[in-house]
Amino acid sequence: MKGPGLLEQHVGRLVTSAGAFFPGERAVFRGHDLHASLKDMDWLELYLFGITGRRFTPQQVNVVQALWRYTSYPDARLWNNRVAALAGTARSTGTLGISAALAVSEAQIYGRGVDMRASEFLTRAKMQVDAGANLKELVHTELKQKRGIAGYGRPIVSADERVAPMMTLVNELGFDGGPHLKLAFEVEKILLAGRWRMHMNYAALAAALCADFGMSPYEYYFASIMAFLAGMPPCYLDAAEKPEGQLFPLPCRIVSYEGVPRRRWRAAKSVAQAGTTPDTGVTYDK
Repeated sequence: MKGPGLLEQHVGRLVTSAGAFFPGERAVFRGHDLHASLKDMDWLELYLFGITGRRFTPQQVNVVQALWRYTSYPDARLWNNRVAALAGTARSTGTLGISAALAVSEAQIYGRGVDMRASEFLTRAKMQVDAGANLKELVHTELKQKRGIAGYGRPIVSADERVAPMMTLVNELGFDGGPHLKLAFEVEKILLAGRWRMHMNYAALAAALCADFGMSPYEYYFASIMAFLAGMPPCYLDAAEKPEGQLFPLPCRIVSYEGVPRRRWRAAKSVAQAGTTPDTGVTYDK
């Protein structure tokens, strides 16, 4: 059924598999009683369950939590943390500041945009390789079409300080043999052997691990929304504790302006006293 008839079926009612709240009685979360059958679930496990509808092992939850923990830098110079810090120095509320910082974390180059592309590439490449495609040819095609592969290379330094500690945990928990993770390292070998010389960065590692846990690119997107969150409140609070407006002040002397030079404006006749006011530089007609 299409059109008005379909819409009419939903007037005054919600059809959902997410859950429901029954005031004074219970709350249902993905078909389970939140306060009974899910009462002992770890918060992150509940979060992932809400996204995927699937249960994750404590070891998998530990890995996802580490993926967040190892990339939570309380440095206000970072693009999204700067938003949180500027909110603090402007005396905005914490909720507005952190929400804005999370919103700009959707950046296509550094944030969720690259996460989605990395996950999409790895899951697509895995399916094609399983179907008989040559990985080296897939990498070359991706580079030719998109001039890069999400999750490989880094603009400032070639190494990514997050990879080693993350892989230490992955090896300890026995997740180092996942098919997407193996493929991610194979892609790195191809890129290092060629003229590109690009190492795998954190985006590809995180995407590969979550793909091995059964997450689709879209599910991975939601699972990574708060990856930078822990580093944001410290930036806000640090800026809010200092005098207002002190964070990253920008004096006019360091601004390189190449536009129209300063001009003198002639105003129409007015009741103001004829002559030039020294504070504005405006010349009035007599």
